[in-house]
Amino acid sequence: GTKLSSKDHARCALLLLRTLPPARHAALDHFRSVFDEQVSFHLLERESLPPSTSSSSSSTTTILNQRPGNGGLSDVIREIRWGLMGQLSSKYAGCHGLPAAGGGLNELLQLWMTCEATKTLMEIYIQCLSAMIGACPDSCVDALLDTSIQHSPHLDWVVAHIGSSFPNTIINRVLSCGLKDFGGRGTAGEGLFFPVGSDKRGSKIASVVGILGHLVARHSGSIKQEFLRMFHESLGPARDQHHKAAIPFLLHVAAMSPPLLAAVSSDLIDSLNPGVLNQLHQCFSALPREDLENMMAMVVHLISQTSSGAFRVLQFLIDTAMPASVITPPGVALQDGVRESCDRIIQLLLLNLQKLVYNRPAPVLTDPVLPLPRPIPFLDALRSHLWDLCVETLRMERKRFLWHHQLLGLLAVYSSPHCAADSLFFLLSLAATPEELTLAAQLYAVLASCLPDLLPATVQTCVCQIQAGKLPEAQISRLLRNLAAILQWEGGEGETAAMAERLGKVLERHLRDVGQLLLHRDAEVGEAACLLLSVCPFPASFPPAQLSAVVRAAVHQFFHVLRSQNSSNVASGSKLLARLSGVSPAAAKSVLQQLVEGALRGRNAELFGGEGDHPNGGGGDATNQDGDGMDTSLLDVNRRFTAAVNFSGGVWSVFHAGVIGKGLKAAAEAEERPPEELANNTQTFLTLLIRCSRIGPSPSDTEINPEAAKAVAAALVESVCPEASGGELIWPPEEQSRATIERDLRICRCFRRQPLLFPLLRLVASGRPALCSCSVLLRGLLAALMSFWEGCRDPGTTGSPWHLQASCHLLVCLTEGSLVPPVLGNVQELFQHLAPFEVHLLLLSVWEYLRENHPLPQKFTFQAQRGVFLRDFHRDGDVGKHLGVLHSVLH
Repeated sequence: GTKLSSKDHARCALLLLRTLPPARHAALDHFRSVFDEQVSFHLLERESLPPSTSSSSSSTTTILNQRPGNGGLSDVIREIRWGLMGQLSSKYAGCHGLPAAGGGLNELLQLWMTCEATKTLMEIYIQCLSAMIGACPDSCVDALLDTSIQHSPHLDWVVAHIGSSFPNTIINRVLSCGLKDFGGRGTAGEGLFFPVGSDKRGSKIASVVGILGHLVARHSGSIKQEFLRMFHESLGPARDQHHKAAIPFLLHVAAMSPPLLAAVSSDLIDSLNPGVLNQLHQCFSALPREDLENMMAMVVHLISQTSSGAFRVLQFLIDTAMPASVITPPGVALQDGVRESCDRIIQLLLLNLQKLVYNRPAPVLTDPVLPLPRPIPFLDALRSHLWDLCVETLRMERKRFLWHHQLLGLLAVYSSPHCAADSLFFLLSLAATPEELTLAAQLYAVLASCLPDLLPATVQTCVCQIQAGKLPEAQISRLLRNLAAILQWEGGEGETAAMAERLGKVLERHLRDVGQLLLHRDAEVGEAACLLLSVCPFPASFPPAQLSAVVRAAVHQFFHVLRSQNSSNVASGSKLLARLSGVSPAAAKSVLQQLVEGALRGRNAELFGGEGDHPNGGGGDATNQDGDGMDTSLLDVNRRFTAAVNFSGGVWSVFHAGVIGKGLKAAAEAEERPPEELANNTQTFLTLLIRCSRIGPSPSDTEINPEAAKAVAAALVESVCPEASGGELIWPPEEQSRATIERDLRICRCFRRQPLLFPLLRLVASGRPALCSCSVLLRGLLAALMSFWEGCRDPGTTGSPWHLQASCHLLVCLTEGSLVPPVLGNVQELFQHLAPFEVHLLLLSVWEYLRENHPLPQKFTFQAQRGVFLRDFHRDGDVGKHLGVLHSVLH
């Protein structure tokens, strides 16, 4: 009748449990109450005090950790332990402070393992399982699954801990038990395949998925090995009902657990060689149509949920679905049914992705209540392979590029806006033919309706990629040429014309960025940028700073392509400069001035037969003293940063005689060019100047704008004789020319070194009265020629061919510019038949006429009917008094 303590009660219960079989159930019921009390006490005290250890639970641990000698006792303990752990986990699952059973599994496991009672139970269970699993593994795992189903998900932490202790056995037996249950239900009349999400299967497969899902993080290798073993065994010749159900079972397991799918997908793809694929086709070809459709739907669903190795899966499907090649590879050949099945899977996959993408609601980030749209793992995984998808699309290989192109469109919509802009950017930078470029236009046509800002984002991406230096030069050149090709579609019809028009408006905002590429170190990039700018529309208002930078770069690029003798690049460079000159009168003046100055300095002068002031004397291509070909021109460097200084109107000059410590600058040898090339270069340059100087925009307008001709004249004076720029136009007496003899000789030498000067003078003369601005050059050249003929002792003028030609050209220019009357200017036709002193006298007559009738713009009258300036020589008095020498020579 003595009342026993809790410790004595536990000791008596343990004794009865060991020695009296009829009392075992009563003893175990007592232990249920003991463990329940300890768990409750632990949960109440865990936040304030550390949990105490009960002596009864310690005694229980001491006795029950010993291996039972009676098999019946083990069975009883096994049955009780699963139910007790499940009851405790479910009973206290809703307690305050406990993590959710389906979420924080690690936290839940850590919490229960700090409780002495549950820890003791777990140790007993593991010891019993290790003793029994070798003899009856199926019954052990079945009990585990049944209890997990009954108390799911509160018992998941127990399953996870036990599975980590016996991974190989648990994985093998869990899959085997799950397959038996799945196959048994199939033989009971249910189909092996059914639409994803159906609830026809029992919850045991869910328990299998839960157990394997907990183990996949640390034991993925064992899980993959068991999956592949079951898969290949199901394809063997001796296939029973369970083997036939293996593949459907594995598909269902993978569909219910994304981690499992990610773990096994890559190795499964590696194992699908032609022989295995043929076996698969043979196994499933006899299935009913409904089962085949359900299987296809499940496979498509699994692919859509695949994240690990998604691009690899896609390439495998496409490679398998492609028609057989004419050249048969060695090994087992794929059956046509396999190719047709993969083709069908790809079509269903694209259709399923299309539904998922276009049925997704737009994310509302401002409303925290609304959930974010459900992700599509397959498309998320393909983001990192966007470049590979574009490369595959541009291969233009039969049906392959169509599938990739459609997938690009879905990926662009799903991951907009960045992925859409990147897709179009990759296509534009990789397309090498017009057919490939058409794919970019087709992608834009698909995306334009749902992504209105696609082109601005794409162009911004192009600019950022170029400025960041992430693209090789060849790809930059191809990108710019493709953009230019699209702009030239504007006159077409349909989607391409709409894209061209929209692209032109977008590129207007990036002219400065494209203009900087004209000075790129790679010649191909500069030529491609020139081509793009030549067809790109200009904004209505061009900022002066940007316009000046683009003009400088375009002039530099023009002389570069002229030196390379590429007619197409020369044409685009000329077109660009002509369009720039039409932006405004100031732009036309800037273009003409820099063209003239550029043609007369540096190595550019050699393009027209002149002698250039080599390295660093004026903007030509320079090499350093070591001869390594490195560009050391500071002017070229400044041009790249649009920092070149304009010294027009000044008298400053920079001379570079050498480098200290390396001696004088080595004299550069002029490159010999054939006469045909010189003539072609001169004609091209003069044609460009005329296009930039026309009065009207139409090519039929051949009249030179006087203001444009005046700009050319000012550039000539600045280049030939900068100290005399802005000088007086009054013609001095012949005696005063002796005071400027040094300057006159320098002007004459410049005309002799630069054959382009006379054609430029004739161009200025055609824009009357612009030739008046070149008075200082005309005066200096005429004075030098008069001095030469006066001292010449040759019997005829043909002995001095250059001076004879220069005298003739000078009078022709004076006549065309209406500075002298035709009757006086035409005396140049007699020069080759006269003696040098006679030529001197005739030139002196011209000098006297110009001294009496100064070359002033006021002497010209504008004729509104013809739109030109003309001069009436009758108002200047009798010209006959200046023809006395001519009469004497003729008679």
